[in-house]
Amino acid sequence: MPLAKVKDILTHATENHYGVAAVNVFNYETVKWVAQAAERERVPVIIQLYPGFESYIALEHIAAIAKDLAAQSPVPIAVHLDHSASYEIAVKGIKAGFPSVMVDGSALPYEENLALTAAVTRTAAVFGVDVEAELGHVGSGARLEDITDSGKYTSVAQAQEFVEKTGCGSLAVAVGNAHGEYIQAPSLDFGRIAALRKAAPVPLVLHGCSGIPHDQLRESVRLGMSKFNIATEYFQACCQSVAGAMEAGAKGGLPGLMEEAAQGAVDFVRGKMRLLNPNGFSL
Repeated sequence: MPLAKVKDILTHATENHYGVAAVNVFNYETVKWVAQAAERERVPVIIQLYPGFESYIALEHIAAIAKDLAAQSPVPIAVHLDHSASYEIAVKGIKAGFPSVMVDGSALPYEENLALTAAVTRTAAVFGVDVEAELGHVGSGARLEDITDSGKYTSVAQAQEFVEKTGCGSLAVAVGNAHGEYIQAPSLDFGRIAALRKAAPVPLVLHGCSGIPHDQLRESVRLGMSKFNIATEYFQACCQSVAGAMEAGAKGGLPGLMEEAAQGAVDFVRGKMRLLNPNGFSL
C-alpha cells in the first residue's frame, strides 16, 4: 500500500485506543525486521532513524530503504527522522526524503523551543512533511534526576499553547521517562499524562520506552498516549539474535547469518506491538 503518514497512523491509533510502536533502525535488516513484524501482527508501525547514525549510513539511504519496504507492505508503515536537535538537521532530513521529522528543542528555554519548532513546521509544511516536537525534557535513564525531577516534566499549562503556536503534528512529552537504559525502574506520572491528553490537541509521544514496566506502558495506552519510541531494547534483541545464530552455526556466510537472526528480532517487535495493543486491534 502507499507509504503512510505518521499523522494519519497516530490519529487512527488515538481514535482506536492502541499504541503505535516507533522503532529505531540503522540498516537494511533492522528496517526489514520491523516491517515483517507489522505485517504478521496486522497493525501499523513507524520506522525511524536517529540522525546520530548518519556516520554509519546516509540519511537518504535509510529513508529510501524504509520507504520502499513501506510501499510494499500490506499494512500502513510510516517513516520518520527522530531527534533533530536543530533546524538544519530537520531540514536535512526533509531533503533526504523523510516524510516526517522530529525537531527537539526541549533543551532550550520555552520561547526558543517554540520559535525553533514553528520554523521547522513552516518549512516542513511546504513539502507536506509531518513534524513531531518535544516539550519538557526527556533526558537520560542513567541520571536519576532525569526520571524523578518533576521540574523537567512537560508543563500541562504550556502544552496547548505550544501546539497551537508551533503547528506541530504530535508532541513528545516528559512524564518520568528517559532515553537509554534506566538506572532504576521509572514511575510514570499518569496524572500528568491524562492532563496532557486533555490539554494537547495532537497525539502524544512517549520516548524512552525501553525498560519501562509493561503495566505502565499499558496504562499509558489506556490514558491516550499514541506513539511509543523503542530503540535500546530493539538493538539489544537484534544483537542477541545475531549472537544466537552464530552460536547455532548459521550457514551461508553473512547473508545466512542475517536470515537466521531475523526471527528473534521480529518476535521482539511483535511482542511490543501486542503489549501496546491491549484491545487486540487488527487490520
